[in-house]
Amino acid sequence: MINGLHHKKLSPKRTLVTILIYIFVYILSSNIKLMHITLETDYAIRIITYLIRERQRVDAKKISDETEVTLRFALKILRKLVAAGFVNSFKGVKGGYEYAKESPKDLSLYDVIVVVEGECFLSRCLDVRIGCNRRNASNRSDCCKVQREFAKVSAHLKNDLKEITFERLI
Repeated sequence: MINGLHHKKLSPKRTLVTILIYIFVYILSSNIKLMHITLETDYAIRIITYLIRERQRVDAKKISDETEVTLRFALKILRKLVAAGFVNSFKGVKGGYEYAKESPKDLSLYDVIVVVEGECFLSRCLDVRIGCNRRNASNRSDCCKVQREFAKVSAHLKNDLKEITFERLI
């Protein structure tokens, strides 16, 4: 008996299942953030795809309606896309927005993700602005094996996202 409870010895398989159930319940009950692109990035991809398909100047209200993005949020995203040179903005009665690049193959998913979210890293330790806290704590110049593996995965992901152009998405 442990802490007043009867304790049965569980098989290793049963113990693993129990542990996995506890982990799953913990994840569901906590605010653990799973890796994913933000809603803003998802909407930016929708907006770019829509503008490429339209092949003409479109006002913000129509972009908002057709992409199912609120007008306020669409305008915020469009400002970022204009600043990055992915979209052209025109003022006046015949104003609106249009795709700025020569061809859809000139823009990748990676380009849009970086403009909306900033450079993405699989781990904080890969971000040079933050660095590896283990290196700082131990005054070592080498990185751990985990960091090297994260760097490889991040490089593969970055390359894959660069290869996915909007030409493939329309």
